[in-house]
Amino acid sequence: VGAGISRLALFLQPIVERRMVLLMPVVGLSIGVLAWIFVAATDKTSADVLFSGQDQLAPLISGAAGWTVGALLLLIVCKSLAYGAALSSFRGGPVFPGMFIGAAGGVLLSHLPGLPMIAGVAMGIGAMTAAMLNLPLVSVLLVVLFLQADGLALTPVVIVAVVVSYVVSAHLRPVPAQGAAAPAPAPATNGG
Repeated sequence: VGAGISRLALFLQPIVERRMVLLMPVVGLSIGVLAWIFVAATDKTSADVLFSGQDQLAPLISGAAGWTVGALLLLIVCKSLAYGAALSSFRGGPVFPGMFIGAAGGVLLSHLPGLPMIAGVAMGIGAMTAAMLNLPLVSVLLVVLFLQADGLALTPVVIVAVVVSYVVSAHLRPVPAQGAAAPAPAPATNGG
């Protein structure tokens, strides 16, 4: 999911940059349409799709029992598309939207047998943060700090989720174009 968000943002960015005045409102309107689709299909608010997720993260975790599988799937799809579009042309950062999408994915996966909700949330936050930031150690630390005692107890599974996410997202990261300039090699010295 993180690689898809990054690819969407990198795909849209040069397109929007060429015609900022015309296309930024189109991007904003598409984000609004995604929020409207989410609200129309669920009993949740548009804030879950529109905002960074910083203020919505704790209510998502504490109210996880009130979310259906369908609503969580739609939230992940709509928030991911809106996040990718916003990264292409609007202000905003990669931390809280990634944490929110990861938490939603963790709550979704906790519907599987044998996965406690808080473990799913911890692994989801760690994995999405690693995919979006490319900083595995920071991703583990964010989970531990955010979830406090639960995060500390879940550190081993978070580390596994972060490492897997980091390796997979590194593999899926777009390769620079063939015509892109490669860094110049360091000049050779004669040892003197």
